[in-house]
Amino acid sequence: MPVPHDYTERVYAGVLGKIIGVYLGRPFEGWSYDRIMAELGEITYYVHDRMGQPLIVTDDDISGTFTFLRALPDHGNDPNLTPAQIGESWLNYIIEGRTILWWGGLGNSTEHTAYLRLKEGIEPPRSGSIELNTRVVAEQIGSQIFIDGWAMVAPGDPERAADFARRAASVSHDGEAIYGAQVVAAMEAQAFVESDIDRLIDTGVSLIPRDSVIARMIAEIRDWYAGERDWRKARELIAAKYGYDKYPGNCHMVPNHALIIHSLLYGDDDFQKSLMIVNTSGWDTDCNSGNVGCILGIKKGLAAFDGDPDWRGPVADRLYLATAEGGRGISDAVAESFHIINIGRALSGEQPISPKEGARFHFDLPGSVQGFQAEDDRVTVENVAGHSESGERSLAIRYGDASGAPARVSTPTFIPPEAFTMHYTLLASPTLHPGQTVRARVTTDGDNPGPLRAHLFIRHYDGSDNLVPLSGPEATIPAGESHEYTWRVPETDGQPIAQLGLEADSGSASGGTLYLDYMTWDGAPDMQLGRPGGRGEMWRRAWVNGVDQFEARWPEPYRVVQNHGTGLLMQGSQDWTDYRVSAPVTVHLAKSSGVAARVGGLRRYYALLLCDDGKARLVKACDGITTLAEADFPWEVRHPYELSLVVTGDRIEAAIDDEVLFDMRDQDRPLLRGGIGLICEKGCLSSDAVTVRPVGR
Repeated sequence: MPVPHDYTERVYAGVLGKIIGVYLGRPFEGWSYDRIMAELGEITYYVHDRMGQPLIVTDDDISGTFTFLRALPDHGNDPNLTPAQIGESWLNYIIEGRTILWWGGLGNSTEHTAYLRLKEGIEPPRSGSIELNTRVVAEQIGSQIFIDGWAMVAPGDPERAADFARRAASVSHDGEAIYGAQVVAAMEAQAFVESDIDRLIDTGVSLIPRDSVIARMIAEIRDWYAGERDWRKARELIAAKYGYDKYPGNCHMVPNHALIIHSLLYGDDDFQKSLMIVNTSGWDTDCNSGNVGCILGIKKGLAAFDGDPDWRGPVADRLYLATAEGGRGISDAVAESFHIINIGRALSGEQPISPKEGARFHFDLPGSVQGFQAEDDRVTVENVAGHSESGERSLAIRYGDASGAPARVSTPTFIPPEAFTMHYTLLASPTLHPGQTVRARVTTDGDNPGPLRAHLFIRHYDGSDNLVPLSGPEATIPAGESHEYTWRVPETDGQPIAQLGLEADSGSASGGTLYLDYMTWDGAPDMQLGRPGGRGEMWRRAWVNGVDQFEARWPEPYRVVQNHGTGLLMQGSQDWTDYRVSAPVTVHLAKSSGVAARVGGLRRYYALLLCDDGKARLVKACDGITTLAEADFPWEVRHPYELSLVVTGDRIEAAIDDEVLFDMRDQDRPLLRGGIGLICEKGCLSSDAVTVRPVGR
């Protein structure tokens, strides 16, 4: 089945609806209706500021939704993807106790329980089964909150969406939790081609057992709606018959699914009213609001957010994904939409699309700003049609001030200061590194009174964890003309780059307008990562910590301890392809340890290892561990060895102390992109620095 003609915009609207709904409901998650009404009143807009919280936060609803779906591209977008393969992706992207899930413990947190089953080698669907985990644990809400992506890759095909939902949900859930997830997924898939809420509900219910609690409850809510048009009174009926007192656990599927159906029926097909109802009604507000927002976003497209209030402006497309693949930790709604879009296109037998030759920031979707925000109130940013050489749209930057001060706009490339501490810790790598080349195209407005001087800039953290600016080359651009910027990012003393932006100055009080067509970067990093000067910690947080211990107290910048199994300390992105990584590695005690390349999580990488049987091994982790090559190498503990990997296409060269041990090609599903890591299996290693260079340097 081909994707719909407006598939791209509908997916983007669905992603926006999801994250807006989550951000709206997150500050009062778990509150009762009575408490919400007493302390906040009806929820008609964001309330984070009233509660002293940031708007953009890490959240399991968002991280899980956009992470677990990666099981499809990680396994060749196979439509016959198995629950076991989805479970493998859980183990690859989840860092125990730190990312994605609520770590509430065995028998208390459904997802934590399922994760522990997976670690024990219990495959899905048994890992999430009622038989193993009990009905109450298996029927909590998580399967529903993570399900939207599986629907958006199956536009107009609710049967496929429900089937994907069953497979994905069975990793951690069972029973009514699977049925609820299937209903939501089927409704969302059908919403690409059907606009009537009643028909969407009919579609969802048709794909689950008629005698299920979910099906019977939906029928009863629809009967109530036919006779009682006051949503508040209907909510009371839901609480009385399907409330938490009837369906125990920390956050049961049934009561919360009831509120989703309730808000869709009583919301009059209006985004704000539907979100008001589902959030004011209480219980798992961010989860329910995220699902409702996604359904309405898909169904109505970007028009869902038109008018007042301004749902999109404060969000500015921003989202965080805390996973073991740190390069997508700092993301945006456009980037995540295109990941989904290209999975959906692959499943439909269509080629992927990449606006403006794959530029990271392309602004080619209506209203998109991709995290770019003005740095003071003299400046505005707005997505506009035109002013693009290879696309349809661009980012208009307008400013004017009697002082004639420069205008600045920027977007985050690493953890911003306001995200240092949040309920769910944000683990992320910088998306931009020294040695990479930033490219951007800027056009000035033909009505400007004169030329504009403009340059790119970055801000990186320093030894006190403050942001320090570095400017790129400046250009003077006459009115109505364009300039292409090319800037190789300089060294930052090993400190992470947190922002990328554009600064413009008219040299007068008249201000002006310029249009950012695209901004992107490419190439391998060229950097050495040691311990920078000062007492700051952000250089350490640039490493995604997938080991048991990585502490600041030791003389070496990197002392890595893994007490059980294999752990990785990781940095980098999936846009890294060909490069050389090296590090002096000292093994204190370990079953194996070394350096890794093309890292895409805890279970996807190449590694050069010193092993406790006196051998050096080149291994590949991808759906299990494969030894690609091995050689005798009687290494000594507490002796430093320079380990290096050079990855070029499917070729891997591994050396110790500049002596090449292995030089080979991996032609069986090669890993072609990813970051770097220090890897340790059951032991301890240390290193003074990790170096990444372009191949041949």
